[in-house]
Amino acid sequence: MFRSALRKIPLLASVAVALAATGLAACAPTIDQRGNLPEPDRVAQIHPGTTTREQVAHILGTPSSTGIFDDKNWYYISRRTKQVAFFDPDVLDQQVYIVNFDDKGVVRGVDHKDLKDGQEIVPAPGATPAPGRELTFLEQVLGNVGRFTKASSSDTPEKSSDTPQKITQ
Repeated sequence: MFRSALRKIPLLASVAVALAATGLAACAPTIDQRGNLPEPDRVAQIHPGTTTREQVAHILGTPSSTGIFDDKNWYYISRRTKQVAFFDPDVLDQQVYIVNFDDKGVVRGVDHKDLKDGQEIVPAPGATPAPGRELTFLEQVLGNVGRFTKASSSDTPEKSSDTPQKITQ
């Protein structure tokens, strides 16, 4: 009996070590790089007043985003974050190049923003009300019970709108 207990100790120890290693590996931070930040020497090739929209697209590539209401601003955005396990990610670095065009499609200016230029935006509390009635979970689940018919289109006779219908009283 004592010998069988001694044989189980190495097995239990190895299982415990494997579980501990797996748990520690899950806590290792994950670094993510999102976006394509243009190289500074490529950005230096853009000259306000002479470089056109097509030339910017050739030099820097497609922008990450464009202006919401017009396409006079092109945004090249890059963001590096670190996330540990299931916690919210922390922003390590953020770089944004903004290329502004005039009405003729010529570069008006190039601006650079980084993480210190960002501002925290707090959404307004509440939600926009939508018309209609709020349904409970149970009403949603049971809402379609009885709405399905067993008759198919081949089982019911077709009524023609050209045929007069008899009205009985």
